Amino acid sequence: MSDVLSDMLRVVRLRGAIFSYVECTDPWVAETPRSREIIPAIMPGVEHLMPFHGVATGSCWASLADDMSSAPGLRAKVVDPRAYFAPRPAQLPHALSVTEDGLVPRRDGGGPVRNTVVCGFLGCDANPLNPLLASMPRILRMPRVAPDGSSWVGDFIHLMVEESRRQRPGGEAVLERMSEMLFVEVLRRYVDMIPAGQTGWLAGLRDPAIGRALAVIHDRPAVPWTLERLGEAAAVSRSVLHERFVQLIGQPPMQYVAQWRMQLASASLRDTDAKVADIASVVGYESEAAFSRAFRRAVGESPAAWRRARRVRTRPVAAGAAHPN
Repeated sequence: MSDVLSDMLRVVRLRGAIFSYVECTDPWVAETPRSREIIPAIMPGVEHLMPFHGVATGSCWASLADDMSSAPGLRAKVVDPRAYFAPRPAQLPHALSVTEDGLVPRRDGGGPVRNTVVCGFLGCDANPLNPLLASMPRILRMPRVAPDGSSWVGDFIHLMVEESRRQRPGGEAVLERMSEMLFVEVLRRYVDMIPAGQTGWLAGLRDPAIGRALAVIHDRPAVPWTLERLGEAAAVSRSVLHERFVQLIGQPPMQYVAQWRMQLASASLRDTDAKVADIASVVGYESEAAFSRAFRRAVGESPAAWRRARRVRTRPVAAGAAHPN
């Protein structure tokens, strides 16, 4: 059976990027601009950007206003997206300090450091299907120590800080992978903590019947699935499968099958030179015409047009380009 979570993360192109680590002295507050304003600077071309912050030393408050601070209620005086487009050292990440004027390059001297925070971003696709985004809370806090006593997350964040400080060759690539690993571990812990009765795609992974249904859909997407065949694979009746699937995943099983096929097809169109007819066959369509009609219904444009648009390589915006004229 497929590892459904790994399948999803792979197909939606989870990508990590470390922007900096921040050293703070009380009182301090750092506020992140809206993600859509800084995508061209951080990860050009991604559809969804999520900031993350790992507290290596000290403590802080975080809120849904996308800010962190040394005390509740503080707001940044300056929230300027242009800082993310400014020239940076040739090798990232780099150290920043928090001042009244926002984030600035760290300088020796000043007050004692009370907090060290790793700040980065995770990017992914949002369309045609990414149920992770809807099933995650808007803010996800993960303690450094797990309920079983392990400190994997906390230890890993310290390793990220150390890698940031050393700036060795290949450091950026290492930190990108480390941020992705950290996110996956946080997701796995979150799945383990989901209370009974909660809904969403991640909750569906834990449900025995729905988990089996998702696994066979991901494992064999080209099979001509019917509700009856999925029920047999999940070891439940058609009615139970339909009811549980809608309750947890938020859509009927066959609609999920169609959307997962479109997500796989979109990844092949974007990442390979395979013919549309071959992609159609791989995801379970008997003809290119039937696939093209289904793809247009799902994403709003033909497979060829979608491929052309995604093949355009978007380069980072030049420094200063975000400044108003």
